[in-house]
Amino acid sequence: MKKFIRLIMITISLLFLGCGSETSSAPVVKETYKDGDKVELKSVSGAKLTLLRKNGGFVIEDDEAKVVLIDIFGTFCVPCQEEAPSLMDFQLQNSDEVMLLGLNFFEEVSDEYVVENFAARYNAYYFITNSPKNKKLVETIVQDIQYKGTLQVPFKVLLKAGKYQNVTDVYGTNPENKFYIGKVDLDIIQKDIDKITAQ
Repeated sequence: MKKFIRLIMITISLLFLGCGSETSSAPVVKETYKDGDKVELKSVSGAKLTLLRKNGGFVIEDDEAKVVLIDIFGTFCVPCQEEAPSLMDFQLQNSDEVMLLGLNFFEEVSDEYVVENFAARYNAYYFITNSPKNKKLVETIVQDIQYKGTLQVPFKVLLKAGKYQNVTDVYGTNPENKFYIGKVDLDIIQKDIDKITAQ
């Protein structure tokens, strides 16, 4: 009987804890970018830019004055699809002050797939990269802002002069919040950028 109860307890524990791929209880050390590192990126349409690791975040090399809005997304993600046309309009309206950088994440697909199934379908012709470097970029961002939750897309951060900016916490009242999660009204992002650029 004790063996049976123990088996039930183990089964229940596994159901609640889920299964992981880790075989050790040691923490996984994520590979991240270091200060001074340069990350050369190519968009799915062939444009190029270089991110420079600076001040604990990233700036665009040769255009460090621009606010950088990084959108971590997936082509499969319905909220990402829904907000893509608005993000395109937002980028066009704010191109002098803001660079929108889309990082395709959680999937391994070709650039052509991203163009056909996301950019063309949802009018998302801002800078989208589908690079293997995205994983290291995302891991760096998550570590930089000390994000402890499970990463869900869309997930956005704002940087000015390489520093992560406090942004509106759409699900709470944390004044130190450094990310947007889920579909966010672009009026909220615009207000945050207006505050940041006024500083």
